[in-house]
Amino acid sequence: MRHITLAAVAATTLLAMAGTATAQDWSGPYIGLSAGGAVADDDEDERVVFDTNLDGNFNDTVRTTGGVDAFGPTTANPGGFCNGKASANNFAAGCTDDDNVKGDFAVRVGWDFQSGPWVYGLVAEAAAVDVEDFNTAFSITPAAYQFNREIEDVVYAARLRGGYAFGRTLAYVTGGAAFAKVTDSYFTTNAVNSFTPLVSEQDATGYQAGFGVETWLNDRITVGAEYLYTSLDADEGLTVRTGPGTAPPTNPFLIVNPAGTDQRRTNDELAYHGFRVTLSARF
Repeated sequence: MRHITLAAVAATTLLAMAGTATAQDWSGPYIGLSAGGAVADDDEDERVVFDTNLDGNFNDTVRTTGGVDAFGPTTANPGGFCNGKASANNFAAGCTDDDNVKGDFAVRVGWDFQSGPWVYGLVAEAAAVDVEDFNTAFSITPAAYQFNREIEDVVYAARLRGGYAFGRTLAYVTGGAAFAKVTDSYFTTNAVNSFTPLVSEQDATGYQAGFGVETWLNDRITVGAEYLYTSLDADEGLTVRTGPGTAPPTNPFLIVNPAGTDQRRTNDELAYHGFRVTLSARF
C-alpha cells in the first residue's frame, strides 16, 4: 500500500503540473489513477482433493473404518464441498460466497501513438486489490476444512492497448501480463488431527484483458471507465498434511497411511473481475 500512496501523491502533482494538450490528439505520455471494485471469479466446480497413501496423486477418497466416504452425502450428517467461506463446521450451514465487491486502486503510466483515428500504446500499472477466494470441504464428523487464497501487496501489470478515437472519445481494448505475490492459508475446525503447513506464499504470473472508454474532460485531463479481467496462476498452491495429532489409528485420515493424508484445492488460479473509473493527465 505504501507504493500506491507514494505514486498517488506523484500523480496528483503531475495533474496540477500537466501542460496543455490538443484536445483530440492522443499521442504522447500520460500518468493516471484508477479506483473501483473487484470481485473474485469463482470456479463452481472446484473442490478439495485428497492423497491418502501419500503417493503424490490427489485422486483418493477418505473413508471411515466402515468404508463410508468421510466427505460424502449419504450419512445423517452429510459432508460435501462449497466454493466459499464456511459459515459453520457442517455442510448444512453452507458457505458465504466470494462475491463481495472489494477495493481496486491503481496508478499507471503509459504512452499512446495515433495514426488517423486509430490509437495504440503501452501502459504499466501497479494496483492494490483486496480479493479473497475460499474453497471448503466438510466431513461427516462434522468438521470444516477451508482454503483461502488472496493477493499479497501489489499486482504489477504491463499491457498493450489499442482503440478507435471518435470526436473527443476513445474506445479501446487492452491486454498483457500480470504478476503478484499470492498467499494461501488454511483453517479447520478439526481439533484432533495435526495440520501443516497452514500458510504458503508464492509468486504468481498471469494475464489481464479488458476494454474501456476514455474521453477528454478538458485540454489536458481525460476520464474514463474500464473493465479488466485478471487471472494469476499460483502454481500448486498450498498442500496441507493432515497428521496424527491426538487422533487414534482408526481416524479416516490415518487408515491408509499412518503418517496422514495430504489435501489441497483443485484450482491453482486466482482470478477476478475489476471495474474502474480512470483519471489521467496527458502532457
